[in-house]
Amino acid sequence: MADTLADLGLDLGLYIAGEWRSALGRDTQPVLNPATGESLDHLPLATTQDLDDALEASERGFKAWRTTPPEARAAVLHRAAALIRERADMLAAIVTREQGKPLAEARGEAIYSAALLDFHAGEAMRSYGRVLPRPPGLRSLVVKQPVGPVAAFCAWNFPVINPVRKISPALAAGCSVILKPSEETPASAIAVMRCFQDAGLPGDVAQLVFGVPDTVSRTLLASPVTRKLSFTGSVPVGKQLMRLAADTVMRMTMELGGHSPVLVFDDCDLEATLDTLVAHKFRNAGQVCVSPTRFHVQEGIYDRFAAGFAERTARIRVGDGRDAATGMGPTANPRRPGAIEAMVEDARSIGARLLAGGRRLGGDGFFFEPTVLGDVSHDARAMNEEPFGPLALLSRFSTEEEAIAEANRLPYGLAAYCFTQNGRRQALLGDAIEAGMIVINNVRTSWTDAPFGGVKESGFGSEDGPEGVEAHMMTKAIHAS
Repeated sequence: MADTLADLGLDLGLYIAGEWRSALGRDTQPVLNPATGESLDHLPLATTQDLDDALEASERGFKAWRTTPPEARAAVLHRAAALIRERADMLAAIVTREQGKPLAEARGEAIYSAALLDFHAGEAMRSYGRVLPRPPGLRSLVVKQPVGPVAAFCAWNFPVINPVRKISPALAAGCSVILKPSEETPASAIAVMRCFQDAGLPGDVAQLVFGVPDTVSRTLLASPVTRKLSFTGSVPVGKQLMRLAADTVMRMTMELGGHSPVLVFDDCDLEATLDTLVAHKFRNAGQVCVSPTRFHVQEGIYDRFAAGFAERTARIRVGDGRDAATGMGPTANPRRPGAIEAMVEDARSIGARLLAGGRRLGGDGFFFEPTVLGDVSHDARAMNEEPFGPLALLSRFSTEEEAIAEANRLPYGLAAYCFTQNGRRQALLGDAIEAGMIVINNVRTSWTDAPFGGVKESGFGSEDGPEGVEAHMMTKAIHAS
């Protein structure tokens, strides 16, 4: 097995104006393997000059790319998709090495990213306007045009999908983009950018930078070059970026954190529901913004649900994601095990029952057991703050009204899950729950042709679907006589 990123044939660097810039003359920071805690390589961090160069390139790139025919933009996206599919195994190996998720999950991430590129390639051909009815001699047009250079920031939990979600719709719309992924998982984004480079994307159109996050965000968002902010990450960081972006009144798409409720009613198919939810809860060690976390279970089936959930959780094998037998890998960084441990202790101190897991695992990696807590008080920290880890929280409810109130109690509204066979109730829940994505009797929130985004403090704007491209367009009315 490869022990460093170089063993996988990848050098870390910045991509600016069509050239890769190395660590020479730049500060660096280590990139860690979460399964061992060991350094994989050292990442160069952008200087002020690097960021200025990226802004200049992005300005040039936008002027050229916005006038590139839609067919040509679509062709680049299709070629990038083909390259990602061709390199899916390599991308999976990189993701698992620097982020920790099992290889099968990492490969699935790459394949979905390729599908997203193909969808956005089609949307590049469908940026329609309209002609308004007017008296003879007058003509009014409504047209869509690319908004301008985009500053995009994304998190470490999906190190291939997140960069593609930023770059793909921007390119389809005719925008240039400067991408700053997480410094904790840079190699995946670098491998993705190489796919765009090899697909023929002009070097000025997409830039890739890493650096001190506050320095990078302040520089990019203060520049008059930047006309849109796109961010995937935590609520506190998102709010800070919105404050910076407000100074130049730029467009924004904010995909922030969630704390997804799961409403399980007593008429559900219990065994199928358990099989689905346990697998989905511990996907990517629970480090998913739409991860099901607050399981509100109707009292008539609560005890059976809790027992079945704990039994299935205890069977999950935790280990290095490169091992084919691994069901859940490590958490992605050294911060997560301590944070989850503190939440477990807090919940137990006010009455929660430990049904499975609950401990850090030994060794040098960042492992925490898949954990289930029963009868969790609504006052527990974990019931109010997103755990972002392998922690499932179970509580009881009796009526629909009680379940809906609990689902809507928090200021977050990204995804919500409901399990019931009652058609009337399904319609009611779809209307009443405050979330950008509501999933009934399954757990899939991501489809290439559907919007992905939240409400309330989970953000605004959408990625994926036609809405993802629309978010990078401005609307202009033209009246002529």
